[in-house]
Amino acid sequence: MRILPFILGSAALLAAPLLASAQAPRRHFDAQGRAFYRGPLRLTAGGGVALYNGDLTTSPTQSRPGACVQAGVIYPWRPHWAVGAELGWFQLGSYDQLRERNLAFRSRNLALSSYLRFEPLTDPGQYSITGANAATVKPFLQAGVGLLLYNPKAYTGTEPLSQQAILDPERDDYPATGLTLPVGGGLSFLLARGLYLTAQGTYVFTSTDHLDDISRRANPLRNDGYGLAELKLEYTLR
Repeated sequence: MRILPFILGSAALLAAPLLASAQAPRRHFDAQGRAFYRGPLRLTAGGGVALYNGDLTTSPTQSRPGACVQAGVIYPWRPHWAVGAELGWFQLGSYDQLRERNLAFRSRNLALSSYLRFEPLTDPGQYSITGANAATVKPFLQAGVGLLLYNPKAYTGTEPLSQQAILDPERDDYPATGLTLPVGGGLSFLLARGLYLTAQGTYVFTSTDHLDDISRRANPLRNDGYGLAELKLEYTLR
């Protein structure tokens, strides 16, 4: 019953910037009195790998990589700053670093986040109503908050999940929800006018220790997290 409200809320948040971008461009002024234009909206889509970090590992590189796909929107708010929202699906998994404990897990997850992006280099395109002379390379840092819907299955052994006995879940409300704090950065490369290729890395802190359904069996005082390494296309709507 939690999945439908999650999807509807995600759609509403992602659609909100579309309403803002539908208005005619208006001039605004930065701290030096130069006129700039907000927007236009950019649509983003892409994918990559997701890496778990939690009770079964000491770093994300020890996890079993899973696929991830993302779609979202970015709205340049003023020079150097943009806001965005993103909806993603990803898989996580890992085997146990402690052979004597012999645990493992797999999960499929949904995540919704909104974020603030900082671009340290000036983009001349934001000072033109047509977006002319846009920067060809744009490094950025970003941080945000979000919601996570996760549904793990823990099991024993090192073979694929289909060949193992699934452990009894540590809680009875899966799929469960949690809060997230994604932080990261990347580089955007201009491929053609209005089209960017973005390479991005993100680490996501979470409010739960049950991302792997292994808490009481391991360390209940340490919350789980995960990392994302992605390539995305960003398309500018004009």
